[in-house]
Amino acid sequence: MFDDLPADLARLLTLRTWHAMCLQRIDAKIAAVRQREAEQKRVRLAQLPGPEWVVELGIGAGHPPVEVHAGHCYAIGKRRRPISRDEARRLLDAGLRACSHCAPDTTLDIPLSSRPALATAAH
Repeated sequence: MFDDLPADLARLLTLRTWHAMCLQRIDAKIAAVRQREAEQKRVRLAQLPGPEWVVELGIGAGHPPVEVHAGHCYAIGKRRRPISRDEARRLLDAGLRACSHCAPDTTLDIPLSSRPALATAAH
């Protein structure tokens, strides 16, 4: 067996101390790199654009849609699902309530007369 380590205790302890110090430096560098990568990931995720349109979902079986919001709206509840522009228009045309804060029906140019729920409520 090839043994290149010194035979005396003093030098072996010195080598062990030196390697322990190197290992501490390596561990500290690994921790710093992990922290930096985690921060970069948080920044990348924060820069991702949110959905353009969101449907707020109700409680109960199947979580029925309750209200349509613009993606940036502050009034969106916790139960939500991102939707496409076409689906937002379809839901609003079908009579789903539009958020009164972000007014997605106005942004999507949906006239009040084409909304069944509002047209019947006005009479």
